[in-house]
Amino acid sequence: MRIAVGSDHAGLGLKESLARHLAELGHEVEDLGTHGLDSVDYPDFGAAVGRAVAAGDAALGVCCCGTGIGIAIAANKIRGVRAAVVHDVSSARLAREHNDANVVCFGARLIGPITALDALDAFLSSHFAGGRHQRRIDKIEALEDADALEDLHP
Repeated sequence: MRIAVGSDHAGLGLKESLARHLAELGHEVEDLGTHGLDSVDYPDFGAAVGRAVAAGDAALGVCCCGTGIGIAIAANKIRGVRAAVVHDVSSARLAREHNDANVVCFGARLIGPITALDALDAFLSSHFAGGRHQRRIDKIEALEDADALEDLHP
């Protein structure tokens, strides 16, 4: 599977570790940067990963920044991306099963490398459960269309 990875400077070390792991598992890894420790802006890399996934150039995406939050927000601005910040195996598994997440985001300052590797493995091995969750994904997708906003009622 082709997987796009990206990070800012704070997530660089974790991104490189996760990318190596993906390659060892036999995945084709597209590293969209950053490649150095100079300060860079996480929105650039979250958007790059999101665009790769949305365009079909990558099946899934992996993003890292200091908390995982900023890069996830940036990735989620790309139509068709469902980026989830995960902290452990359970949140990674549920992000795929319940939310059909196609980008997983990690906070390098908040999660240890072993936990991140385990969570990545859980993310990769999980699949969207569909069923009652599909209705919710449909509503999320409708949010991307301004015309559909009036159709969404709690």
